[in-house]
Amino acid sequence: MATSPRSRAPIRIEGLPIIVVSILIIGVFMYTAPSVFLRPEIYTTTLLSTVPPIVLLATGLTFVIGAGEIDLSFPSVIGFSGCAFAILFKEYQLGWIAVIAAFAAGILIGFINGVLVAKVGIPSFIATLGTSFFWNGMATYWSGGKSYALRGVEDSSVWQVIVGRLPIGDPSTYAWYTQISVQSIWAALIVVFLWFILNRHRFGEHILFIGDSNDVSRVVGINVDREKIKLFTLMGALAAVAAVMLTLEDRNYYGNQGQGYLLVAIASVLIGGTSIFGGKATIVGTVFGAIIIYLMQPGLVAAGATAETVQIMRGLVFLMSVVFYLFMEEPARRRALLSRFRIKPSSGPVRPAGERPAQPTHGP
Repeated sequence: MATSPRSRAPIRIEGLPIIVVSILIIGVFMYTAPSVFLRPEIYTTTLLSTVPPIVLLATGLTFVIGAGEIDLSFPSVIGFSGCAFAILFKEYQLGWIAVIAAFAAGILIGFINGVLVAKVGIPSFIATLGTSFFWNGMATYWSGGKSYALRGVEDSSVWQVIVGRLPIGDPSTYAWYTQISVQSIWAALIVVFLWFILNRHRFGEHILFIGDSNDVSRVVGINVDREKIKLFTLMGALAAVAAVMLTLEDRNYYGNQGQGYLLVAIASVLIGGTSIFGGKATIVGTVFGAIIIYLMQPGLVAAGATAETVQIMRGLVFLMSVVFYLFMEEPARRRALLSRFRIKPSSGPVRPAGERPAQPTHGP
């Protein structure tokens, strides 16, 4: 009995190229800096308490870039939401109300961004650039340019529930298994939920359809304006969650909080394989892209590299990851690249998985 073409199709693993790159990089760091990367503390005590905010930001940006848009304002959303949380928590002792207020602030800013882009018609680059300046100024005005030290915050239920440590073993021993941050669990749950939204829900399908073409999306009946407003609102909400996590983990609010996350989040998304042109997005790739970006600095420093070398290597890894992704996931681009260097690609047309070959026609 002949096997159908679909049954012969290879199993595709989402984000496989960047997963391979991640394993290779971690393997290199384990070899060059075994005293750091062969110890579990770098992954539990440090990684799980530092990466969750950037993973959430990059995941939200995956939706935005997948829709063919960009959001430059989320660092300012982090600053404004973090400011709202710090002031309400410290000055007014509002506890969970401060968390809700920070979350509401992020949703409101994201909603305004969506209205500016979808209803007013301002390109997302310009709209979010303008709101970035505005909300950054508002945060500075509200805080008076001051930082807020949240002393004793670790004794509150807010800290324990959002960024506390899992109740495993005796925390006074400072063993690696007692330092697993709760925020890593929250981040994992949110990312898994958003993966299902992107890959199994109508909203995710609409977002990628819009990324391919706004006009075609409208023709097939997608409410493009509504979906874009929901898209930017989601980004604002995730930025607010990241702001609360950052403020609680640092036990401080800084006036420039969030300003270093823009390029890191964008790099995580693009390294992961999401198309800058829209229409294609991968959350799994984004997560591993964020891990690569984070591990580069401690890995290279532990191996003896200088600060400027870290930046050089980040750029090289970024470019190499993108090129590797093109070779693994984009057959058309791979053939075009090889043809430019006069390298003959593999013979024969590339047929999409599951597509049946054309059958010869027979006369009556």
